[in-house]
Amino acid sequence: MSKIDHSLFNADKHALEKEYEICPKCGSELVMKHSKNGPFLGCANYPACDYIRSLAQHDNHDIKVLDDSPCPDCGEPLVIRNGRYGMFIGCTGYPACHFIVHEDEPEEEGLPNCPKCKKGKLVVRNNKFGKQFYSCDAYPNCKYSLNQHPVDETCPQCGWGVMVEKSRGDKAVLQCPQKSCQHKVEKS
Repeated sequence: MSKIDHSLFNADKHALEKEYEICPKCGSELVMKHSKNGPFLGCANYPACDYIRSLAQHDNHDIKVLDDSPCPDCGEPLVIRNGRYGMFIGCTGYPACHFIVHEDEPEEEGLPNCPKCKKGKLVVRNNKFGKQFYSCDAYPNCKYSLNQHPVDETCPQCGWGVMVEKSRGDKAVLQCPQKSCQHKVEKS
């Protein structure tokens, strides 16, 4: 029979002791957990202790202050920042001022007014998957939206203010977006 080296077991035991950390609030063990925001350490004594610490490092820092570009809301200089979702331009007066420069999307000419509220205009928007849809710019007061391209034509059957463009094979068709009507007219 061979002799077992017990020093190896002691080394593994010592390594296991260093693998976990102690909760600074209650002294319990911290365990790794996962959420949609990434991995984090949480107290094993949850819900009695609610201590958590993020493991994901978000490199939030200022890259360059734009002294010649004042914030339109408060007048402070704008800054180029690297944030959680990439680079952006924001106000140096944050958190007092929440101004962020958004890229101007080219507006599509000739979109009709909203037929529901008759105050807003239909604009192109993108959903979270990148697909385009058309909705009223008076949102959240008006929640009218369409998935197909709207055309400024009144439906001859029901009188609705817009129709949508659809293609059937090689023909272009205008269709009423109202579910109760769905009237189709061949586009000339």
